[in-house]
Amino acid sequence: MNTTDPRQISILDYTYELPEARIAQHPLAERDASKLLVYRGGEMQTRVFRELPDVLPAGGLLVFNTTRVVRARLQMQRESGAWVELFCTDAADLSVDFVRLLGASENVQVRCFVGNGKRWKAGETLKLQLPGNDNAVLFAERGEAEGDQWKIALRWTPPQLTFAEILDAAGHIPLPPYMKREEETDDAERYQTIYAQHNGSVAAPTAGLHFTPHVLDALRSNGTELGEVTLHVGAGTFKPVKADQMAGHDMHREQIIVTRTLVEQLCRCIGKKPVTVVGTTALRTVESLYWFGRQLVTEPGRYRDALFVSQWEPYTDGPEVPAAIALRAIYDWMVENNHAELQGYTQLLIAPGYKIRLADALITNFHQPQSTLLLLVAAFIGDDFRKVYEYALANDYRFLSYGDSSILFRGS
Repeated sequence: MNTTDPRQISILDYTYELPEARIAQHPLAERDASKLLVYRGGEMQTRVFRELPDVLPAGGLLVFNTTRVVRARLQMQRESGAWVELFCTDAADLSVDFVRLLGASENVQVRCFVGNGKRWKAGETLKLQLPGNDNAVLFAERGEAEGDQWKIALRWTPPQLTFAEILDAAGHIPLPPYMKREEETDDAERYQTIYAQHNGSVAAPTAGLHFTPHVLDALRSNGTELGEVTLHVGAGTFKPVKADQMAGHDMHREQIIVTRTLVEQLCRCIGKKPVTVVGTTALRTVESLYWFGRQLVTEPGRYRDALFVSQWEPYTDGPEVPAAIALRAIYDWMVENNHAELQGYTQLLIAPGYKIRLADALITNFHQPQSTLLLLVAAFIGDDFRKVYEYALANDYRFLSYGDSSILFRGS
């Protein structure tokens, strides 16, 4: 297993100076016109994202995250007329899938970050008239606090509307807090990938925002196989690391869904063809697959009906299982249990000391200082992450969600 335990890592060692002016506040007019930093074998060069098909090795597998961002921010009104923002992030009861909650009618219990809520009195009901429908009204009542969030009871009329329909009608795109502006019309399209399919995220898998139909067609033409996973991005992706050491930081859980088809694709490629993942979310998903497969191999006969990978599982003692065997165990388990999909949750922390099992290259944007996403990049390419970020800053790259892109090829 691993020789380095990231519990001892100080997040202060994983930082850099990010001028506010370098944080992209708007997307470029053309998605695939962003810069592409290519890191391979310690060397770097600048390309344009639409040139990605020329950069990727032909005939490999490219894995996308097909999650779709929901309009999770609600502007509710107090009796006094003051506005309170509710940012819905998960089900109040963590045993309930947030995605399943989206299909609920009449009322739901959700977790929310509450903005401007200091004067929201206990027992006071907030109200929101849904636009374009005089008979549709949303009500909110505050429950107990849990950490930096609140449990909120939402109910609405007419009751036959689903929670997803309520959010579509009344919600706003949950732009990250470092975008210091209000939502604009274009964000409804540009803060989604062109291949987004499955509602459930409260933040975009931003590495995929650069893809266009032209780029995808060119990739198919050079023999690249496309694969799909779903990881529903939670608000915890923005959660800062406040602990002195990573041992004191709790990773957020995120729901993942993987088809048997994707497992088959990975089985065919591991050790034979390069696997590239689009974004940190896709990387966490495929690496979580490895650990689920290892569970199946090392604990045969234990009952399982879903995947779950904990934060520190990769850093505990146990036998090393080859990736091909772990993947085959998942495929056999899915066939035996007649599962077309594998669902579950991951809290996987990928940090220096972690050994990457399934991905050869990572497409990703540039991440915030002192973040778990920066730790992931450092785990993927080692200390050269500092050179990559220095190069990006020196060459006028745009940073964070609407910023430029990179493709990082992992060494052997």
